[in-house]
Amino acid sequence: MCGMLPSTELALLRRLAQDQSTCRVPSMVAAVVREGEIAWWGARGFVDGVRPGADTQYRLGSITKSVVAAEVMRLRDEGKLALNDPLDKHVSGTALGSSTIAQLLSHTSGLTAESPGSWWERTVGEGWEALDTSLATGAIKNRPGSRFHYSNVGFGVLGEVIARHRGTSWLDAVTAEVLTPLGMSRTTPHPEGAHANGFAVHPWADTLLPEPSPDAGAMAPAGQLWSTVTDLARWTMFVGGHSNGVLDPSTVAEMREMVTVDDGDQWSVGYGLGLQLIRHQGRRLAGHTGSMPGFLACTLIDPATQTGALLLANTTSGAPILQTTIDLINLTEELEPRLPAEWAPSPVDPKLLPLTGLWHWGPTPYHLRLLPDGQFWLTPATGSGRASRFRQQGDDSWIGLDGYYSGETLTVGRDADGVPNHLDLATFIFTRTPYDPAAPIPGGVDPAGWRSSGGPGLA
Repeated sequence: MCGMLPSTELALLRRLAQDQSTCRVPSMVAAVVREGEIAWWGARGFVDGVRPGADTQYRLGSITKSVVAAEVMRLRDEGKLALNDPLDKHVSGTALGSSTIAQLLSHTSGLTAESPGSWWERTVGEGWEALDTSLATGAIKNRPGSRFHYSNVGFGVLGEVIARHRGTSWLDAVTAEVLTPLGMSRTTPHPEGAHANGFAVHPWADTLLPEPSPDAGAMAPAGQLWSTVTDLARWTMFVGGHSNGVLDPSTVAEMREMVTVDDGDQWSVGYGLGLQLIRHQGRRLAGHTGSMPGFLACTLIDPATQTGALLLANTTSGAPILQTTIDLINLTEELEPRLPAEWAPSPVDPKLLPLTGLWHWGPTPYHLRLLPDGQFWLTPATGSGRASRFRQQGDDSWIGLDGYYSGETLTVGRDADGVPNHLDLATFIFTRTPYDPAAPIPGGVDPAGWRSSGGPGLA
């Protein structure tokens, strides 16, 4: 654990103490992570008369969904499924078979929010067959793909997708392939060892009511897991890109990409593939909140700065966990701003250097820069316009990674001497000089070339 200034630690603890006191929470624990380490953690309140520690378990609630999503993405990366596959291809015969895996991950499947029957969070759950039967009619509430509609049921369905492919329970698969490699040994389906009990706090009196925490059965992938500050810090770092081989960092980055917006015109809250996304004061945060009877939880990280925060509390409602977690990140960045990374030269493939520099799409200048990881970055020289990164997939072939050209192919064209003289990007031709007549410009280049006016003789 890396330390912080005493003044910063006091400010963070005060923010935590403010919520625990004013929101009347039996206990709260929180932490800040920076650059792959816990930088600070603190606790307020008591669990069985003792201050909770970094190893005290709390229920995660819907943060479980992100862990399940990571296992689904492992299946995708292994080629066992595609995100655009309909559910029917992997779990056939359901009433929701046309919804895709990506739609289930991003809450755009149109599926009902809650499982039919009793309130699943306070009821002992049944198996997949019972859940499937309960969804036989009326389960689709919106046209698939049309809008964001949070669905706990959707992750119960994804748990069954995992089970079918792994030949074991979703929990065994997640434990073996996600939790264990990340060192999250204190993340379990039920409390083990030191743990907080869940409570509801009376709205008009300072008294508590114990909340139940049954096994949710087939709905468990939506919110079953318990964890600790130490383990959840590891998960927070995972979301930020410290994936420890569980997923390629590019896949985690894909999970963090906005798929759908949750708050209409504001565009401040959205959802990716199993991850909640927040835009706040210029930051783009990724993570998830969690809520189960007796518990609230939140984890967020800014991948750009690698500063994140997490919070766990044993109360049913009343604490602004999302805002508090954001505040912990903001306090950290304000009081101890992250220094820019030191520049140092990096190994460069000399064969790529001739591709760098100034190119033109028609009359518009662009810069092609070689990044330290061997990728290319194409940006408008003016700073505004379409920009994308590209990863090499062949000698003269590159694939777009983001922006307008995501997934599109960039091909290097060469003259008879092998010198690069144009780039073909999704049919757009970039040349070293504007409309170079030696390049295959669609429609050709006027043989008279550039001129001083657009008057007579231009036709």
